[in-house]
Amino acid sequence: MLASVALLGACAPQGSSQSVDAAYDKETGKLSRLTVDTRKDGKPDITSYMDGNKFLRIEIDQDEDGRVDRWEYYGPDQKLEKVGLSRSNDGKQDVWAFQDPSGTLGKVQISTRRDGTPNRTEFYRDRDLVRAEEDTDGDGRTDRWETYANGALVTLSLDLTKSGKPTTTIDYSK
Repeated sequence: MLASVALLGACAPQGSSQSVDAAYDKETGKLSRLTVDTRKDGKPDITSYMDGNKFLRIEIDQDEDGRVDRWEYYGPDQKLEKVGLSRSNDGKQDVWAFQDPSGTLGKVQISTRRDGTPNRTEFYRDRDLVRAEEDTDGDGRTDRWETYANGALVTLSLDLTKSGKPTTTIDYSK
C-alpha cells in the first residue's frame, strides 16, 4: 500500500529566522516541550516532547496547514522507532512506519478503519513490499494474507471459517 514512504530521519528546522519556545517540568526542571515556528506565522511547525535532553515524540506540520501530519517516536536510546502519518492529511494518525535494522523501511502498520488501531501490517525488504497481513472483519485476528514479488501480488490467502488459519489460497503466479 505504501511502497515508498519518505519518513526515516528527523525533520529539523531550516534557516535562521525561527521562533522557539521552551517549556519545563515544574517538579524536575527538565525540558518537557520545545516548539519551533520556522515560518514565524504564530503556529508551531515542530513540537518536540522531551524528557530533559531526550526526545520522546516530535510532531511536525510539514505542509503549513496548521495540522500535524508527521509524528516521530524515539526510544530511550534516542533512535527513531516509528513514524506516524495521516493518509487523509487531517491530523489523525492512521499509518505507522518502522525501520528495519539497516535503517530502511521494514514494516508499515495501517488503520484502514482510521480508528487508531492498526489492522493491516505490511512487511518490506529493500523497500519492496513482500507480504501483508490484515484483519478485515475487526475481530482482532488476521484473516487475510498476501505475498508479493517484484511489486505484484503472488498469493492471497483467506480465512473464511474464522479459524485463524488460511482456508482458501489463490495463486496468481500461474
